[in-house]
Amino acid sequence: MSDFLSQEEIDALLGGGKKQETVEELKVKPFDFSKVEKIQKGGFPGLEIIFERWAKLFREEIRKIFPTITMVSKSKIYISRYGNYISKIPLPAAYSIFYMKPLKESALLVIDARLVFSLVSSIFGGGSKTFKIEGRDFTKLELRIVNDLINVAMETFNRVWEEFYPVQIELKNLELNPFLVRIVSQAEKVIVVEMDMDIDGTEVPFSFCFPQMMFLPIKDLVFSETFGSEVSQEWKQTIFNKLMKVVLTLSVELDRKSFTVEEFLNFEVGNSIILNKKKDSFLDCYIEDRKKFLVKLGKIDKKFAVNIEKKLEEREDG
Repeated sequence: MSDFLSQEEIDALLGGGKKQETVEELKVKPFDFSKVEKIQKGGFPGLEIIFERWAKLFREEIRKIFPTITMVSKSKIYISRYGNYISKIPLPAAYSIFYMKPLKESALLVIDARLVFSLVSSIFGGGSKTFKIEGRDFTKLELRIVNDLINVAMETFNRVWEEFYPVQIELKNLELNPFLVRIVSQAEKVIVVEMDMDIDGTEVPFSFCFPQMMFLPIKDLVFSETFGSEVSQEWKQTIFNKLMKVVLTLSVELDRKSFTVEEFLNFEVGNSIILNKKKDSFLDCYIEDRKKFLVKLGKIDKKFAVNIEKKLEEREDG
């Protein structure tokens, strides 16, 4: 017997003679952090208060039309990418685009088939239950119900905002095709407010969507923890008294004329500047830098005076 191992024996010891098992490599996919729904640190205290009050008011008003609606409540508020949000909405759905003037961007109220189908069934005695989303278009009856929901929602939303900040809710249009609904680009962040509606014991969702930059002019109100809190009458009176003592500057503008730099440098004592105003012409009267009145020039006891002829509204003050 040889002291050396043969090649076959070496292969046998090393397992070379056996069929090697192949391990399938796992395919690693990159994780898209933009798809993660982000919860705002500290939340949205102002929006929380607004939507809690709106839910109560909306429930009271909508029950006058649809008594089978027993409860409306706020579910959660979070930040998401607009593309991620809009792609998750089941069809058919009604996308109500509305303005909140003077805020610049437009917002969305989305009512999808889950709510509409359940409400129609409860109205006609079939009971409210979870329906299979068919992907078909809304019928004329269903669209009429959607319009009633939207009208009450917009009217009550406007009333609630009046308590906090003067905005004018204006419905732009109602879209049924999600590809025609674009309040911001797909990648931009939006604030999503999810609401729940209880219809005869069945809870169905609907939602609002606001561009994140929409509330930038009023961020101190929306993100404030004291937003909407009650203010004592004594504090209100103190602030009112301080405001009444603020000193304002009133000025009357006789005329405006344009001169070149050369003409201006040639002005000397004794030069006359001819005004374009006549004796009975209206003059502009300013409070600080805002034009507030139209006045006429006159005299009282050998002193010049002006008589207020018209008070200008905000849109007229230039």
